Amino acid sequence: MPKKQWVPDWLFESSWEVCNKVGGIYTVLSTRAETLQRLYPDAILFIGPDLAGKTAQPDFRELPGLLTGWKAKAAEEGLPIRIGRWDVPGQPLVVLVNFDHVYARRNAIFTDMWTWFGVDSLPAYGDYDESCMFAWACGEVIASFIRYQQLEDKQLIAHFNEWTTGMGLLYCKHFLPKVATVFTTHATSIGRSICGNNLPLYDFLSDYQGDRMARQLNMISKHSLEKISAAQADCFTTVSDITAKECACLLECEPDVVTPNGFEPSFVKQGRAASRARNLSRRQLLKVAGAVFGYELPEDTLFVGISGRYEYRNKGLDVFVDSLYQLRHQRALQKDIVGVIMVPADVSAPRQEVIDRLAALQADDQQPADGERTSGPIYYPFLTHWLHQVDTDRLVSMIRYRGFGNGKDERVKLLFVPCYLDGNDGIFNLDYYALLPGFDLTVFPSYYEPWGYTPLESIAFSVPTITTNLAGFGAWVKSQGDVEGLSDGVAVVHRSDHNYAEVMKEISLLLFDFAGKSKAERKLIAGRAAALAAKAQWTQFIDAYQEAYAKALQVADERQRKIQSV
Repeated sequence: MPKKQWVPDWLFESSWEVCNKVGGIYTVLSTRAETLQRLYPDAILFIGPDLAGKTAQPDFRELPGLLTGWKAKAAEEGLPIRIGRWDVPGQPLVVLVNFDHVYARRNAIFTDMWTWFGVDSLPAYGDYDESCMFAWACGEVIASFIRYQQLEDKQLIAHFNEWTTGMGLLYCKHFLPKVATVFTTHATSIGRSICGNNLPLYDFLSDYQGDRMARQLNMISKHSLEKISAAQADCFTTVSDITAKECACLLECEPDVVTPNGFEPSFVKQGRAASRARNLSRRQLLKVAGAVFGYELPEDTLFVGISGRYEYRNKGLDVFVDSLYQLRHQRALQKDIVGVIMVPADVSAPRQEVIDRLAALQADDQQPADGERTSGPIYYPFLTHWLHQVDTDRLVSMIRYRGFGNGKDERVKLLFVPCYLDGNDGIFNLDYYALLPGFDLTVFPSYYEPWGYTPLESIAFSVPTITTNLAGFGAWVKSQGDVEGLSDGVAVVHRSDHNYAEVMKEISLLLFDFAGKSKAERKLIAGRAAALAAKAQWTQFIDAYQEAYAKALQVADERQRKIQSV
């Protein structure tokens, strides 16, 4: 008898970030899709929230003629769905589900979750209800598809990402025991909360008790759901060895498989197209910075970027500003450096003064025609867009406190771009991936970073980066034989709970050293960065996911055998 192959016939993957650009999980799923499509052609179905009328989902391409029979049957079952393709490389099948109908059963669902699994939803607040109603609807979508397609005898994987979809996993565990479940935490909710509340995580990780910290930090429901989802999953995974230790301590559940996040090279332009992309981005960076600062910048200005979610301490935004502040004291610095913070905040609108200056530059072939409108300082001479509460914004306050006036005689300057770079922000009008190639260097001095997609994206676009050992990506770089400094394209700075000043100083020195390198030397480093990124493509990392699928299928098979033997 041939040995059974533990390969899924169908794979269902659910996330709040399917066709919904929120954070790094969107990038994980959207770039991994092409590799999965090659492995399981049109046998993978992504499930995301239908946010029509609430949030734009431009990369969802609805196809009314696709799976029409199932769509009609789902409508009869009271399940409102839209079916199409995710407009990313691989073009996978995707279902967006409207979950408004689930709210009427919320209390009954929460009661059942407590009765069946012990999930404590009583102290819930914020986005907990919305996430759980969506997750439950994901379970309904999977059940409906299996019934309609008559897949009961197939090997099926239901993969759920983050606590936000945990209730979907528990739905499958109760109603669809034949389906093998995988649960991935990209960061524990309680670990992120500990760091976000300025508590030291790493020195005391083994001493923290997750349930007690959840009570202390008012995180009971999210932590309860995440912890139980991890324990109930047929295969529990996380994205790095760092986060695996965190899960073992705070969730009391060791991951079965570590599944690092890769990158899809089809996102990156090559050859002449890459050169054109860099030139376009660099021209736009020079124009926008000049419009905000009020004067023309030298062509050889170095642009140093940081991006990600607005997590002031966790993402190292404070270290980034302070490192540039420290660099201002380097009198030997011979080149202008502009630090660009690309972090979505409570944005109001693009600044009209900046729009006017950019228009004047465009009309006069990038030469100021009206000194009144295109030169001289403006209020908040570092901000591209207005914020609703600009005077209380933490980054704005820190930039002002550190005295970044961005004068022409200052070598080191700061630009704060507080909007999501989707190509329609009103100032840059380039999306993030179109703007990234124009940078000379990026810095991601994270304190809490389970993986670290942004530095990986950076080197994939041939932009050298600085990260830390507390990022999963930084730890992976070290495992590849990282050398000291930026010579190999990535510098991994040692960070701990208590060495903020040392980290700030080391990054400042790295920036100073990089600024002193010739154009040829920087080009060589950029090439080495891209070579390192090639080792972190999805083709290199997908084996870990296949291992997770196989483990889950074996556990589900054993469960079915026990059920049948009763």
